[in-house]
Amino acid sequence: MRKTAIPPEFIQTLHDKLSIEDVVSSHVELKHSGRTLKGLCPFHNEKTPSFTVYPDTESFYCFGCGAAGDVIAFIMRIDNLDYVEAVKSAADMAGVAMPEDGYDDSIMKLKRRLLSANREAAKFYNSMLYTDKGRAGLEYFINRGLPQNTITHFGLGYAPDEWDALYKHLRGLGYSEYELITANLARRSAKNNSVYDNFRNRVMFPIIDLRGNVIAFSGRRVNENDERKYVNTADTPVFKKGDGVFALNFAKNSGSKQIILAEGQMDAIAMHEFGFTNAVATLGTALTREQANLIARYAEEIVICYDNDEAGRKATEKAVGIFEKTGVKIKVVTLDGGKDADEILRTYGKEKFERILNSSNNETEYRLEQERNKYSIATEDGKVKYLKAAAEVLASCSPVEKDIYSAKIAEELGVNKNALREQIEMAASRLKKQKRAEESKAVEKMLFSSFEDKNNPQRQQKLRAARAEETLIASFMKNPDFYKKLKDTFSPDDFTTEFNKRIIKHLIGLIEDGYSTDLSMFNSEFDVEEMNTVAKIAISAGSLSNTLRECEDCIAVIKAESSKPGTDAKNMSDEEYLSAFRKNNNGG
Repeated sequence: MRKTAIPPEFIQTLHDKLSIEDVVSSHVELKHSGRTLKGLCPFHNEKTPSFTVYPDTESFYCFGCGAAGDVIAFIMRIDNLDYVEAVKSAADMAGVAMPEDGYDDSIMKLKRRLLSANREAAKFYNSMLYTDKGRAGLEYFINRGLPQNTITHFGLGYAPDEWDALYKHLRGLGYSEYELITANLARRSAKNNSVYDNFRNRVMFPIIDLRGNVIAFSGRRVNENDERKYVNTADTPVFKKGDGVFALNFAKNSGSKQIILAEGQMDAIAMHEFGFTNAVATLGTALTREQANLIARYAEEIVICYDNDEAGRKATEKAVGIFEKTGVKIKVVTLDGGKDADEILRTYGKEKFERILNSSNNETEYRLEQERNKYSIATEDGKVKYLKAAAEVLASCSPVEKDIYSAKIAEELGVNKNALREQIEMAASRLKKQKRAEESKAVEKMLFSSFEDKNNPQRQQKLRAARAEETLIASFMKNPDFYKKLKDTFSPDDFTTEFNKRIIKHLIGLIEDGYSTDLSMFNSEFDVEEMNTVAKIAISAGSLSNTLRECEDCIAVIKAESSKPGTDAKNMSDEEYLSAFRKNNNGG
């Protein structure tokens, strides 16, 4: 539970001024579907829209991953902010000043200090390039062909080869030892307890978020004998490894619907320098789902441009698999004339690199090429194996793609096109059966998830009571007057699940104090994951009778069930399970 106390009146003001549709639509392409809006969920990978916005209740719910809440919860999730930070962000959007006191903003203040320290560190590293201590760093960038304006544009710098140069500098600016260690700019020695710089003798690449804040650093070795090629900022309150993307703050404003993904920062910088300002890079680590989701928000097509070596090819294969689940189009570049984009651009120039980009393979072509490279098609055995593998690739393609690529492959390998098409249809039939099996498992998972809730682990032991509790909560949220009429007939202590008891107690407090019962009034007491359950209950009000009689029936069920032993859904027979499912999903 969060220990903050932003005045409820202020939260209500934000709720009245901010439209969840406006906020969400800046991150998700929404389409009207009756009284709701739908789009691809920004919080998990999907190709079929399951993310739903409810303008009537100013809430959202994803039927795929279960993410739910109001506009504050959305801001918390999308920008990885804590509650107070999200409220401040919402206040900025609404043009409303935050209250001067009355809430705990210590976490927000710490994050501001860390971002400020990072900004000062970036200035320090950049200034070091132009001193005797930083000569090695400047020579590195010059030798890599970077002009002064590029160094300035990306805020590049150098961490001097000294024990605590940055630490002393930032301490002199008033930053505490705790702040610098928390920001991972400094570390404490286990040997003598002294504090030293995290980055030393490295060229520095600041990582800047979409709001222009320096959130982390990536430091590349200058001395090639150094065991670690890159040292990156560890997790901090303002940065999570696997989330940051280098140069996305520039690429998102390039005006292109395409983003080029490079393997390293120097490749992305070189592309920007030669006019390809839609280039980004991961931080010397493998692509993560979080990075892919973030990049996919700003592009309709991703061009993967990794190094032309074995490691780069393996990373490409993994990246294709990750981006497949985001719904964006994928192209893969085969670099010709150099080991990476930086080398090709500086050796052959912009025009050759542009030709390489234009000749990049789409996802189907890439997968066919990968399969072809596995076999020797000069032999009959290799040819047969490749054709079977190609059929598996084409099985999931559109009819047009099947026709085009099967004809091309058949002609190239001298086989009958119809025979290949028959092989493709057989593979497609197997794929359909596999999908049906997966869908069947998904349905089973969905049925069990209707009982299970990690926020309310007691739910599946007390199914009937929990459902009645949730119906009562949803009814009171929609009709607070019902509570006023029934408050003498029950007590929150009658509730059998502790989580629902927390919700009803908070809800009663809101009603008795005369506040709104909107979802926005629950964020201060429930964290972003817990809000998934609170929002799901609130949204369910739309399918209820919402009558006083229904509430009375729920109270009767709660009292009757509170004295009965629980029944674990996982231990039920199939018939008992389906019976319980129907009963509990019909308000019983």
